[in-house]
Amino acid sequence: MDYKDKIISEVESLPQSLLPEVLNYVRNLKPTANSSKPSLTIKSNKLKASPQEKTIIIYTDGACTGNPGAGGYGAVIIDGDRREEISGGYKLTTNNRMEMMAAIAALRSLKHKSKVRLHSDSKYIVDAVVKGWAKKWQANGWLRNKKEMAKNPDLWQELLDLCQIHDVEFVWVKGHAGIAENERCDRLAVAAARQSNLENDRGYTD
Repeated sequence: MDYKDKIISEVESLPQSLLPEVLNYVRNLKPTANSSKPSLTIKSNKLKASPQEKTIIIYTDGACTGNPGAGGYGAVIIDGDRREEISGGYKLTTNNRMEMMAAIAALRSLKHKSKVRLHSDSKYIVDAVVKGWAKKWQANGWLRNKKEMAKNPDLWQELLDLCQIHDVEFVWVKGHAGIAENERCDRLAVAAARQSNLENDRGYTD
């Protein structure tokens, strides 16, 4: 393999996000007296992987003081060395809506299109997404069957839209089973539900 083929092979193996920097490097190449064959050296400390190439880990949970009642959600987002916690609450809502809001708020917080592994202890969410029920409800005008409407269509629509932006893997975890980040989300959600001056959940209907 001559040097041209070697350079082409190295460039083709790079992530697409690195190509602009490589192109800039090639444009600035200058011939040297010691070598007539240019070489391509890529330093890993200069070329960073794009956000799409790593998996962001998310844990979510929702809580409600009644069902319906005052509710809250919590999420933990782990992106490499960065760890973020988010939470919020509403005056009158349901537990399922808070479980969904936790996932939505976490995905909304991502600044780039990302690969995500989202952990939830809500079978309602995980089964509906993984088994394709939510997409069927959407395709049927939010009808679960010929007579019954699916609940929370506003949040399902937003969650499915976010899943079109991000590559999301939903993973069910058992609640209150000693999983540290899941337990932390539960505490965040409960604390959020107990706050004063909670917002109105405008999408909630009896």
